[in-house]
Amino acid sequence: MIRIAIVLIILVIIITTFSIKILDYRQYKVVFLYPDLYHNIAVQTMALMRQDLLPNNVTLIQTSPGQAFFAQVYVALLLALILTIPIITKETISFIGPGLYRNEKTFIKKITIFSVVLFSLGCSFSYLVIIPLVLEFLYKYGEFMNIATFLDISQFVPFVLQFLIALGISYQLPLLMWAITISGIVRPRFWRNNLRYVIIILAIFGAFVTPDGSGITMWFVAGPMILLYLVGIFVIERNTYNPTYENLA
Repeated sequence: MIRIAIVLIILVIIITTFSIKILDYRQYKVVFLYPDLYHNIAVQTMALMRQDLLPNNVTLIQTSPGQAFFAQVYVALLLALILTIPIITKETISFIGPGLYRNEKTFIKKITIFSVVLFSLGCSFSYLVIIPLVLEFLYKYGEFMNIATFLDISQFVPFVLQFLIALGISYQLPLLMWAITISGIVRPRFWRNNLRYVIIILAIFGAFVTPDGSGITMWFVAGPMILLYLVGIFVIERNTYNPTYENLA
């Protein structure tokens, strides 16, 4: 824990005191860190979020002097936490490693890799598709009414980051299904038998996350999750097939 905390603090300091610069050297582009408190990595990240996610007619503002500062601290903490995930994973495996067999260690490493991949896919899809659609929909009303639209930075940054985390975690669905099944809580056929109910639940979740009256954007959230659920069913039934389960299901 101490090592993780030290790395986390160092990363936060780097993210809030250095900026990323690109130097053209002959035919190559050299990326390096340059000390810059007012245009640090956290600020650059927020600028990228504003450019990629906000509709053109929306202006990002701060209503009190400290909001922009605390927003960059919020971003720096989250970026540092994400960058620390490999160290957290390594330290966790090292801690529980002596009590595990070799095949169990290999299994945990594979699960960790899949978890990171699924989390990254969820965050990427959220950033590239879901968040722009949601913000565009919510702020169209102001545009139609000829109202100048402003967004407080203290609301924008947490909204985006929480959305990313929520979608990233929701994409862990196949791993959660696998863990519940191999622990013996449910039988492998449980997931197939309850598919219709899961589709309804995921559709409601998609509608809740994307407040769009058209009923279209909700499927950008629910659709991939339903696909991941089907993938989970396929993997579970293929790797945990047991005639006893089939007879009891």
